Amino acid sequence: MISATELPSTRPYLIRALYDWCSENGFTPYVAVKVDASVQVPREYVQGGEIVLNVSMDATSSLKLGNDFIEFKARFGGKPRDIMVPIQRVMAIYARENGQGMAFPVNDDEVSSTPLTAVQPEPVQSLPEDDPTPTSPSPSRPALKRIK
Repeated sequence: MISATELPSTRPYLIRALYDWCSENGFTPYVAVKVDASVQVPREYVQGGEIVLNVSMDATSSLKLGNDFIEFKARFGGKPRDIMVPIQRVMAIYARENGQGMAFPVNDDEVSSTPLTAVQPEPVQSLPEDDPTPTSPSPSRPALKRIK
């Protein structure tokens, strides 16, 4: 029996599923990436340590959505570039037109060659009935920021 720590990450499978959903429904799939030294993208387009990439069939060639990397060729400013993004650096995949998609946690403390482990959901804390003030969300919880 395989233990939970030996299971492969679900992230690449979810990315492929959402890519297919976007493509089949006429949406443009965008991938938000947290950039570090392991990410091969044009650095002049990185803003705040992040980049959003159009990974639609019209914008890319030789697209490979693998279990470890997303790889493709694309033009930036008219110049062809080879793009390679480790799966664990993907923060989100979503449809440009409506923002629907999925966000993923990206741990900057991880070494990029370290395999991903399952992320355990945070326990829900119930509020006392006499306290109407909700607690703020955990600062480590990922949030999807739409960049135009």
